[in-house]
Amino acid sequence: MTARQPSHDRHSPHGPHHRHTPDRPHQARSPDNPHHRHGPDDPHRPRRPSAAPRGGAARRFVLAVAAVAALGGALFGYDTGVVSGALPFMAEHFGLSSLGEGVVTSALLIGAAFGSVLGGRAADALGRRLALLWAGAVFVVGALAVALAPTVAWMVVARFVLGLAVGGASVMTPLYLSEIAPARIRGRLVSLNSLMIVSGQLLAYVVDAVLAHWAAWRWMLGLAVLPALALFAGMCFLPDTPRWYAGRGRSGDAAAVLRRTLPAGEVPAELDRIERARRREAEARRGAGELLRTPWVRRLLLTGVGLAAVQQITGVNAVVYFAPKILRSTGLGIDTSITATIAVGVVSVAATVVGMTLIDRVGRRPMLLGGLSGMGVSLAVLGACFRLPHSTATSVLVLALMVVYMAFMQATLNTGVWLLLAEMFPLKVRGLAMGAAVFVMWLCNFAVALLFPVLLDGVGAGTTFWVFAAMCVLSFAFCKRWVPETKGVALEDLERELRHTAGRPAGRTAG
Repeated sequence: MTARQPSHDRHSPHGPHHRHTPDRPHQARSPDNPHHRHGPDDPHRPRRPSAAPRGGAARRFVLAVAAVAALGGALFGYDTGVVSGALPFMAEHFGLSSLGEGVVTSALLIGAAFGSVLGGRAADALGRRLALLWAGAVFVVGALAVALAPTVAWMVVARFVLGLAVGGASVMTPLYLSEIAPARIRGRLVSLNSLMIVSGQLLAYVVDAVLAHWAAWRWMLGLAVLPALALFAGMCFLPDTPRWYAGRGRSGDAAAVLRRTLPAGEVPAELDRIERARRREAEARRGAGELLRTPWVRRLLLTGVGLAAVQQITGVNAVVYFAPKILRSTGLGIDTSITATIAVGVVSVAATVVGMTLIDRVGRRPMLLGGLSGMGVSLAVLGACFRLPHSTATSVLVLALMVVYMAFMQATLNTGVWLLLAEMFPLKVRGLAMGAAVFVMWLCNFAVALLFPVLLDGVGAGTTFWVFAAMCVLSFAFCKRWVPETKGVALEDLERELRHTAGRPAGRTAG
């Protein structure tokens, strides 16, 4: 080969058809040449551009996967947020008491607690794709049943069923995205799920505001059928993940999916990496029971469960589910209070984006502690506002403080807790420990939704928000004492550091 040959191959129109000998460097640099056959993957190459992992076909495939799977997160957000606008009309229609409002609202959440457990098992047994298909079907049935509910008992059961889909989606959507996305964009796609949840809540607030003029609460609830059908239909055309295929001995199917997102030359190495990771996790699960009995792991498990509780007992879902009810207690009408809730949704989306940007720069502990401080102050002042006379100015002040509170919450605590739960547990017990924490999170969510309307009518909004402010103070003390810093620490190094520091006051675990 002469020194000029590679240049000729790059610029000559005949270069792509030229058959190079194995020792030519151009061959290694052009693995996607459709006329250059050197392995079993060649028949697939003409369907992909020469820069497959970054080319149009691969990009379109990844975007399609993200768009369809993220509908699970959007449905999660819509079905949890839409009740805020529908509840005033449902309460009037069914004659609900404060406890009845809590039961109707929280029925979905107790369903989600069990759905999160069942969703993980379904994803392992049926596959990520088929499990999401079933979740889409349950979303459709649940949304229709809720919208058509003739009695309170029917409504409660229907919302429980809908909650099974919500809880399942909360587990299956990030799992599917994390396993099918290329490593270079995996973090962004998994974070997209969190963004879609708050975006779904914002969409619910907008739909509530539009339909409130006609008191069309059944339409508010029933419109969730549309994205549910889109999720179901979209998943029919998507494959399962390479990891699940490989776990079932279907390496050919796994390779076919990987070829749609990776250069063909990287597929064997990626398959090997998946298999090695599966073997490590299988070995890890065999020692999980013994590891859970060690004191330092038990302390970490309790810390994780405590973090899950902190995310809920500080009041976030009281605002998400009952913002119009809170605003009505200041003298606003139903339509105005529902429309004003849109501000909460807009700020939640913006704050989530800010939190995703800052979490790796600032660190987990500083964001948690700073967020809890801001939340506590805003809740204390919010409670004081309910001692003021009813007026437009009071209503505006209450809304502004709710927005400030949600900004602190979504940018710091909501982002930080989910990330810490994914990072802080040892590999051997990570799935079990995170499952326990998420289950507790849903149970606390259920308790807040059930009791908040009762507290609101029993002791008043001011005292109720002061209780949440006190929870922020206790949560601050808990996080300062027990929550580790995981920023910039590899997971393997983190496990070693936590083994030695879990029993001591928390702080930076590694340099």
